[in-house]
Amino acid sequence: MTETRGPGPAQSPAVISLLIMHQLFRLVLGQKDLSRAGDLFSLDDSEIEDSLTEALEQIKIISSSSDYQTNNNDQAVVEVCITRITTAIRETGSIEKHARALVGLWDSCLEHSLRPCGKDEDTPHAKIASDIMSCILQNYGRAPVAALAVPVAAKFLGGGDAGVCRSVSSYLALAATAQAGLLARHTDAIVESALRGNAMLLRVLPAVYEKQPQPINRHLMDLLALMPQLEQPEQYHLLRLLHVAAKRKQPEVAQKCIPFLIGHLKDSTHSDVILNILTEIAGYDPVALNTFLPMMKEIGERFPYLIGQMAKIYGAVGHVDEERARSCLPFLVSQLANMEHSFHHILLLEIKSITDTFSSILGPQSRDIFRMSNSFTTVARLLTQQLETAQARSSRKKTSTEVEFPEKLEEIKLTLAENEDHEKLQVKIQAFEDKINAESNTPSSIRRYSLGQFSKEERKDIRFNRSKSLALHTALTKSLSSDDGEVVESEDVPASIFVSETDPLSQGNDKSPFKADSDRSQLGNSTVSHPTIVYTESENLPETVQENCQEETPETTASPVEYQDKLYLHLKENFSKVKAYAVEIGKKIPVPDQCTIEDSVRSCVAKLFFTCSLKGHYCLYSKSSFILISQEPQPWIHIMFLFQQSLFPEPLSIQSHSVQFLRALWEKTQAEGAHSFETAMMESTFPQQKDLDQVQLHLEEVRFFDVFGFSEAAGAWQCFMCNNPDKATVINQDGQPLIEGKLKEKQVRWKFIKRWKTRYFTLAGNQLLFQKGKSKDDPDDSPIELSKVQSVKVVARKRRDRSLPRAFEIFTDNKTYVFKAKDEKNAEEWLQCINVAVAQAKERESREVTTYL
Repeated sequence: MTETRGPGPAQSPAVISLLIMHQLFRLVLGQKDLSRAGDLFSLDDSEIEDSLTEALEQIKIISSSSDYQTNNNDQAVVEVCITRITTAIRETGSIEKHARALVGLWDSCLEHSLRPCGKDEDTPHAKIASDIMSCILQNYGRAPVAALAVPVAAKFLGGGDAGVCRSVSSYLALAATAQAGLLARHTDAIVESALRGNAMLLRVLPAVYEKQPQPINRHLMDLLALMPQLEQPEQYHLLRLLHVAAKRKQPEVAQKCIPFLIGHLKDSTHSDVILNILTEIAGYDPVALNTFLPMMKEIGERFPYLIGQMAKIYGAVGHVDEERARSCLPFLVSQLANMEHSFHHILLLEIKSITDTFSSILGPQSRDIFRMSNSFTTVARLLTQQLETAQARSSRKKTSTEVEFPEKLEEIKLTLAENEDHEKLQVKIQAFEDKINAESNTPSSIRRYSLGQFSKEERKDIRFNRSKSLALHTALTKSLSSDDGEVVESEDVPASIFVSETDPLSQGNDKSPFKADSDRSQLGNSTVSHPTIVYTESENLPETVQENCQEETPETTASPVEYQDKLYLHLKENFSKVKAYAVEIGKKIPVPDQCTIEDSVRSCVAKLFFTCSLKGHYCLYSKSSFILISQEPQPWIHIMFLFQQSLFPEPLSIQSHSVQFLRALWEKTQAEGAHSFETAMMESTFPQQKDLDQVQLHLEEVRFFDVFGFSEAAGAWQCFMCNNPDKATVINQDGQPLIEGKLKEKQVRWKFIKRWKTRYFTLAGNQLLFQKGKSKDDPDDSPIELSKVQSVKVVARKRRDRSLPRAFEIFTDNKTYVFKAKDEKNAEEWLQCINVAVAQAKERESREVTTYL
């Protein structure tokens, strides 16, 4: 009888994986054959692409074995295979297909120790995690990959290894720009890691706050306590978080933040950002700022460039009720007379808005005080006197028809209930006009016509006589109300008294001379009818008005525009163009982090410092800087100015701290008698194209673009390593050459006898190694220490040949080397690799110095 056998026992997943893998992967991983591992790189990426998931699962099994941490052979096999797998994934673009297996292997590393065994020595599983992180990092924008990776990344924040934690933080910072919703689920872990000192995660919090504010609000005060320990970029991101929180209009959160913000307002680095946050809060919770106004006043008096934004905060608080309005107005008025800043137009708008809202503060003649003079100092003096008068009379108010002069406490009652009284008033007006016309030779027949009906000469006369006649007229003006509350007008009032006809602010549009922009119309044009005039002899006028008549002659009267910030007005007119231009030019030319002007033999030069914005794990410029010396400082200053403007929601003022700094730099570069900074910025809003071309050419000459590139995803300039995290892992493998091959070295025996000698060069670690002969087996010659390299420059074949040359020079502190590649493409490869390696060597040196200190 024949025995029938059933199916054999089920095969394990490990066996199945080995069966369906590529045979070379099966050999290397199945037998852990390190001698054949290098052959994996001889296979085409498409040939092994279908085996990558199974290979990752097999690696997971090997790395989970009990003896993996002590088995050097297994570790080497895994490292080589992971490098080959991540390279194939990148080249074939198959990250989404293999993401689950890749993230699964990454997650398995958390089951093992990630803490360094010795000084700067990663554990085997920390190395696996770091290699996989580099592969995932470059695909942060892919939603399916992020959905799998973000939860695991959040686990790594508490994993213990600082290097892995930094890489994970870099990934989360990038992922926050595209996948903020995924990160919001892990807000608690992100906040806790930030509080433990992982400052890079502060970049993530503004993005996740919109989705998950509660966990951040709970720890907000703890996060603010980190401020003194943070570097400037992280401080900025913490303030950005507060700005996002302020925009959500949560009064309880705002009240927690205000003492912190006021405490850091004296820091000029962040004062503009802090005031923007306080202005935002003032828009919906002005009462919360009321108790802090004295401190803000003290800071504003010490730093006049902050007055513009403070005026808006005072204005918001002043609109709460009349009591607060009366307490805010003295500061605003005092700053109106201050000539150390150029925010007088903003102050005047806020003062007028408050006094219009609470008209009882200045009385019915409040509109006329703003029309009395083109001098902000004079207006401030009149407003101060009127505020003092109003305070003194507040206990004995009369009916709304009472008229109280700013310069006297005397009260005059005028009632127009009877036609007889009205006729007497008109007689007084006519007498007053005859007196003024006799002095100024202005025809008395001029009436309220449109400016379009006057000749240019008549317009000029009206404007010149404004300071004299208008001061006399409006100082004694009052609004006369009829029984139904409407304003009564006189038909025989001369045209020269109307601000809408005489104010230079309304002269810009010939077609519609009474129209002005929204800001100006609040200052120059009143929405109610023009008041009637009461005649008073000149000798009985208040002292301040007499001074106005004597001092403000046609020769000395200035347009209000001359008192305003011309740079501010120019930027306001071109605001949208400047912001759009700054965004575009910022993608082509980097903005330096720091600039100093130094004197040279012939002229001054700009010393520019560039750092990487991301500062990732392998960053080339997190502690050190790329330094550029430019013989043409002014285009750089111009670019920095436009960039500064692009950061702010409002036009910059000449008194802004950043503008003052740039102006100081500009003045150091100026020849005597040349245009001032503000004049230059207004005459040429944008740099000349030839200057931009020269800047770009200079950056190319110093090989800036070898080590920096603009990241569209991050919207910023980042170093080569941060832009290419996949290459960073390969470059940082100890002992692995970055590039190697034959180059010709120029041998100089005498001044006019030169020859080229072929040698074999290897760029690895911190050295450029070269052999005496053409083979890499020849004995080594003295290597070039990359940390001692001062610069690397190209050598042009011909002066007129702009194509990339084959030869390049390496300058050290005591020698110059000249090398020549086989062709231009090979020269370009060597140049970029050397520049990246030099930057990396100097960055390592800077980190060692920082650690030592």
